[in-house]
Amino acid sequence: MSNTDFVLAVEDLTVSFDGFKAIDKLTLYLEKGELRVIIGPNGAGKTTLLDLICGKTRASAGSIKFKNQEMSRLAEHQIVRAGIGRKFQTPSIYENLTVFKNLEVSFPRGRGVFGALGFKCDQEVQARIEAVSEEIGLADQLEVEAGLLSHGQKQWLEIGMLLMQEPELLMLDEPIAGMSVRERELTAELLDRICRNRSMIVIEHDMDFVKKIAHKVTVMHQGRILAEGPMESVQNDPRVIDVYLGH
Repeated sequence: MSNTDFVLAVEDLTVSFDGFKAIDKLTLYLEKGELRVIIGPNGAGKTTLLDLICGKTRASAGSIKFKNQEMSRLAEHQIVRAGIGRKFQTPSIYENLTVFKNLEVSFPRGRGVFGALGFKCDQEVQARIEAVSEEIGLADQLEVEAGLLSHGQKQWLEIGMLLMQEPELLMLDEPIAGMSVRERELTAELLDRICRNRSMIVIEHDMDFVKKIAHKVTVMHQGRILAEGPMESVQNDPRVIDVYLGH
């Protein structure tokens, strides 16, 4: 496969903190429409990898190409504008605003700082909010204050806030932490739905959930990739059992 076929091509990525290599010559390719789950013990470098892709942390060496464009030198906001959305572990929603308003403020406003919203755009925003709220299962909660939502619904709202920006790559860090069993099921369905027209990277510890959602699993260990492939093969890999699943 040539480079051009991948939505994301991470090559020989390395980052050192005080001489400790948190990510060590890591190479990873993500296809269009793929849902990749990254698993591995604590300290394996999973979150650091997402930090590097979204520009929060700078690589010491290596390359991160998104749709063939080098990202490793760009500022965080430029990376967002290029089409990469990232959700952190703790939801950052506006608790005192309604679900509708949370989605509305997440819509990319025009081009300039004061990108004026004409009437046409208002209809565009409205349509986008309706589509996204449908996608995240909150269409009947639009007038509810975000602070009153359940933990799971808050997580979905935050995913919706990212979807308002129409990212082509969405990265989620432990999206089901603290969710009820039912919310986990609904989240699996939600991720499956939103992955139909975009690529995703999900960091997750819950193996049952990983089985449900992953197209392909990458196992990280000490800043490197230990194994990669379908869940079945990764689960039965002796090295993976040794460093991760055996504990």
